[in-house]
Amino acid sequence: MAYTAMSGNGTTAGDDPLQTAVWRLRSRACWADAAALLQPVTAPAALQRASLLVERCLYTEQGWEEAEDALRTAEALAHSDDERGAAACERGQLAYAATLHGVRDRADEARAALGRAAALIAPGARGRALLDFRRGLLAENLARSPQAARAAYRRAHAGATAHADPLLLSFTWRHLAGLALRDGELAEARHGFAESLRIREELGYLVGTAPALASLADAESEPEASRLREEAGRLFRLLGGVPTWLSRQLTPPAGAA
Repeated sequence: MAYTAMSGNGTTAGDDPLQTAVWRLRSRACWADAAALLQPVTAPAALQRASLLVERCLYTEQGWEEAEDALRTAEALAHSDDERGAAACERGQLAYAATLHGVRDRADEARAALGRAAALIAPGARGRALLDFRRGLLAENLARSPQAARAAYRRAHAGATAHADPLLLSFTWRHLAGLALRDGELAEARHGFAESLRIREELGYLVGTAPALASLADAESEPEASRLREEAGRLFRLLGGVPTWLSRQLTPPAGAA
């Protein structure tokens, strides 16, 4: 299957040994090492390699040129609508990450690329769930439209459920919970954050576990909130300060004890 980004390939027994090795490296924030295992001579391999390097940019704020190069290769090798749609989805995610981290304002490029992906990826296809999730990220973090974000996340959640994609479900649970927390719905937020954390721990998605712990801490009361943040901080330091943006969430507010 061409569309492998955030699909959780390699997470279960019996998976292809190469995918298992890629997953283990990816889950431990070793995206460059995981990408090095993939030879970009076919569209599926090139797309997966590009997705790994795009994800590295989002988590580390580094490696932009390598991701651009990998993405151009994937775009050149893509021939079917599914492959072209997957490449456009990765193009949109890279532009989103660059905008989010203040590298360069590429919001228009992100919207256009995800729009192209929507025209190419068939409704109900596995890749559609990831596309919906990423459109939700744009709506929430660039357009500042929580209502549009919630609708996109719910579509992504339904798609991830239908296609048995637990890793994507961990993302949709977390982002829906974040919107619930913003609205003051503490019970709903705790449930969503707890589900996200549970899935990530079960999958061994170490690089995503610290953010899940920190998010759950935001919805908990003391002393549980401090315990969760301490555990998140331990994992954050273990991975060398990745994801970079988590440091702001782990820093106590000014004046806090």
